[in-house]
Amino acid sequence: MPIAVSEERFEDLVSDALDTLPEKLIAAVDNVVVLVEDRNPDEPDILGLYEGVALTERDSWYAGSLPDAIFIYREPLMEMCSDEDELVHEVRVTVIHEFAHHFGIDDEQLHQLGWA
Repeated sequence: MPIAVSEERFEDLVSDALDTLPEKLIAAVDNVVVLVEDRNPDEPDILGLYEGVALTERDSWYAGSLPDAIFIYREPLMEMCSDEDELVHEVRVTVIHEFAHHFGIDDEQLHQLGWA
């Protein structure tokens, strides 16, 4: 049976996952906002999404651009988890996965590393 947590609790889980990222990694993050939404309207089953230009692809034309966005989708993550410990784990994996895209790591590389 899927777990259900409040929006506030879920946002706390995302915040906690962000807090586990190494300081050196966070220091290298540039122009990114993390948003929690219930579900992606175009792909309702995805867990997260990175929208932006990876650091490895940025050039001088990027200056002044709007922030990149990392979306974490609450409902599909809750649907795949049966308890809060599992949800904590999956939220963390999703946060790491999407930040990896910000650093230019693609899904194939993430799969090889065990973060897909």
